Amino acid sequence: MSERIKPPALFWVISILALLWNLMGVMAYLGMTMMPVEALVESYGQEYADVMATRPAWATGAFAIAVFGGLLGCIGLLLRKSWSKILFIISLLGVVVQNIWGFMSGSFNLVGTSDKILTVLIIIVAVFLIWFAQKKTAKGYLN
Repeated sequence: MSERIKPPALFWVISILALLWNLMGVMAYLGMTMMPVEALVESYGQEYADVMATRPAWATGAFAIAVFGGLLGCIGLLLRKSWSKILFIISLLGVVVQNIWGFMSGSFNLVGTSDKILTVLIIIVAVFLIWFAQKKTAKGYLN
């Protein structure tokens, strides 16, 4: 049995911030999947609402995998479990698949600069969380 090493405070700060980040992702998912068409039109315009109305189930499923995989991965970090890395990898795959649809459908071209920056930031955070879980497992913080 491997020895459990007590993580420093920064580990807990990063893990809690990651959990909050992923909770915002879950809220975005719930908001996007439950948003009435009128609110979507008001926020993004008719063209974007039309594209979103044709979104295939696999793209919505990828979004769900991305956010819930990240959320469960963060819970794993807080429980100090090494399986959190696997969930972060699954989450990143969901992010990639979701963005493939965004580019294929043209919806990525219909959003503003801030949404495009957020898309890049989501990918960066997903990759960071994989690295973070791997590094903390190697240090013995996660078992």
